[in-house]
Amino acid sequence: MLCSLSLSAFAQSTFQPEEMVNPLMGTDSKRSFSSGNTYPAIAVPWGMNFWTPQTNTNGEGWQYQYSADKIVGFKQTHQPSPWIGDYGQFSILPMTGKMNFKEGKRASWFSHKAEIAKPYYYNVYLAEYDVLTEITPTERAAMFQFTFPKTDSAFILVDAFDRGSYLKIIPESNKIIGYTTRNRGGVPTNFKNYFVIECDKVFNLTWTVDDSTLVASKNEMNSQHAQAIIGFSTRDGEQVHLRVASSFISFEQAELNLSREIGSQTFNQIKTKAKAAWHTELSKIRVEGGTEDQLKTFYSCLYRMLLFPRKFYEFDALNQIVHYSPYNGKIEKGYMFTDTGFWDTFRSLFPFLTLMYPEMDGHIMEGLANTYKESGWLPEWASPGHRRSMIGSNSASVIIDAYLKGIKGYDINVLYEALLKNTEGEGPINTVGRNGAKEYNTLGYVPMDIYGGSAAKTMEYAHADFCLHQLATALKKPQAEIDKFAKRCQNYRNIFDPNHNLMRGRKQDGSFSPTFNPFRWGDEFVEGNSWHYSWSVFHDFKGLSQLMGGNKKMEAMLDSVFTLPPVFDGTAYRGGVIHEMVEMQVMNMGQYAHGNQPIQHMIYVYNYCGAPWKTQLHVRDAMNKLYRPTPDGYCGDEDNGQTSAWYVFSAMGFYPVCPGTPQYVIGSPLFKKITLSLENGKKFIIDSPQNNPQNLYIQSALLNGVAFDKNYINHVEMLKGGVLQFNLGERPNLKRGIAASAAPFSFSK
Repeated sequence: MLCSLSLSAFAQSTFQPEEMVNPLMGTDSKRSFSSGNTYPAIAVPWGMNFWTPQTNTNGEGWQYQYSADKIVGFKQTHQPSPWIGDYGQFSILPMTGKMNFKEGKRASWFSHKAEIAKPYYYNVYLAEYDVLTEITPTERAAMFQFTFPKTDSAFILVDAFDRGSYLKIIPESNKIIGYTTRNRGGVPTNFKNYFVIECDKVFNLTWTVDDSTLVASKNEMNSQHAQAIIGFSTRDGEQVHLRVASSFISFEQAELNLSREIGSQTFNQIKTKAKAAWHTELSKIRVEGGTEDQLKTFYSCLYRMLLFPRKFYEFDALNQIVHYSPYNGKIEKGYMFTDTGFWDTFRSLFPFLTLMYPEMDGHIMEGLANTYKESGWLPEWASPGHRRSMIGSNSASVIIDAYLKGIKGYDINVLYEALLKNTEGEGPINTVGRNGAKEYNTLGYVPMDIYGGSAAKTMEYAHADFCLHQLATALKKPQAEIDKFAKRCQNYRNIFDPNHNLMRGRKQDGSFSPTFNPFRWGDEFVEGNSWHYSWSVFHDFKGLSQLMGGNKKMEAMLDSVFTLPPVFDGTAYRGGVIHEMVEMQVMNMGQYAHGNQPIQHMIYVYNYCGAPWKTQLHVRDAMNKLYRPTPDGYCGDEDNGQTSAWYVFSAMGFYPVCPGTPQYVIGSPLFKKITLSLENGKKFIIDSPQNNPQNLYIQSALLNGVAFDKNYINHVEMLKGGVLQFNLGERPNLKRGIAASAAPFSFSK
């Protein structure tokens, strides 16, 4: 017994999920083909700043590509996506021998064989300069450790990038301060990222750079593109440290962030704390009984899910939470988060935060209320302020799902006011509010001859209206208001074409286009076609089944997604083919385009029409086929944690098909045992002892020892803690989960 206890304690102490994470997963990507479109983010969970090795020149969205063999610098980045771009970025690079400040010429050869990437630590050998670079982060700061060779020509370059930047070298303090204004939009005119860099080595030489001109006699530079260079001699193996922090508020705040988060701590002390931060968050889910690759994939995906939305707030001298507003340019009190697009993340990333990180989710909701107060609108894609990207009114889903699942600590009435405003019009850019709201509210759909993406918008607005119906009911709003949203959430019916059994665009006069092609991407859809979007009736699959002619007809239509050839028509797009089309085609799963978000929930829809075993088959197939813990590990864009969240939820055995309801729809768990350590102190366990690659079908299930025949589990049941046990087998149980009472929620029921 004593031996058993000791082994158990040892196993517990050696559980290190942060060591299973591969930050390089998804980095083997390019503009024409995405295997994730990620970069190695060296950060702490939800950190205000990330650091990454930079293999491309500034302004290139693919800032780190696995196929590259040279590093240009080590960059503080806030980039959520290569398509959105970066802001507030600057970089640091150690050099020896001949000093060169130009991006194209200063790059050093490197090899992945001499590279270590962890969430909390990065290490790489710069062969050109014979320098080992190490980085470890905090939320708003970082520490660099450079190991130099013996040389009298060692340098450190700081590049504040173009479009307006400032640098000042202060030799008497071994310090460099500066700011960068670099951005891709979504900022007020006074936007700056202020930074301070302290070195523990005395400078022998200093230079600044004015655009492309090296200036030897000037320690301060304010120009379109400012750079600073310090030089010194080093012994063989000498370690030089930089302590770096930044602030969107001021130099003084950057200094405060540096003293609080770095201070006099050593590199290893900072590294240990960063590792512990990841261990704490990743350990909230413990998976057992999978292969090494499955474990690495799971925790690499979970790492991605805990990066965004990023904290965009700081603590002032009185330790109060404040933020620079990317909306009005003022310093405001309270929380602010950014760098997420709700079109992607409303689907499962935010429901995951609501389940596993409710306190953080509450802070995010407070940040959304602040966004509305400071800009007059809720964000749909923020980076750092409102950006013109994607479609929908999906802030409703994010907010209402959180509120209905018990997340509190913010003013829901302010957010309800903001959500109502969304339903009535369009904001200063067409991605906030609702593009086509007037016609949607009067015609019952967004007309395709006036607005692009009309069918996609109609369906997403209908789901948002369902969520508003749920919230209006919960808040006991006037019955007329409740009824209005009950009616509008059925607007998806207005674009259903019974001749094709699919959704399609409709003109202002009520007619359908005579040139409809269900394989054509674009036009009335966005980054997808009708086969992808026709399942975006998250809240009413019973109603969709009725439109299609019953459950058997809907099941056959679902089957068609996988049996149709993976063809596409790209004529609606300028240039013809976009990378999402190719990513669907190469996976050879018919029209199932998992690499983009609109269809990701579709596998779970079989649970609504009495064929749950088909969900179990296809969800296992997708997990096994489409994810790897490797640089080409994703099957398309990994957008701010959404594609990762699909995997993590699915591996646990359930998925939030309809945010705004308290249900998770059952799939097929990937591991023998999964333990969720909930914030309320309870543990919820998913136990599948017979689990293996062949045993993927649910034969029977028990919830806390009681027979469980439903195709969903409720949020509140999970919060109580307990055990959901699946008895799995090689063949489907065609009798389990087929009753109408087993189906998840549909509004029409």
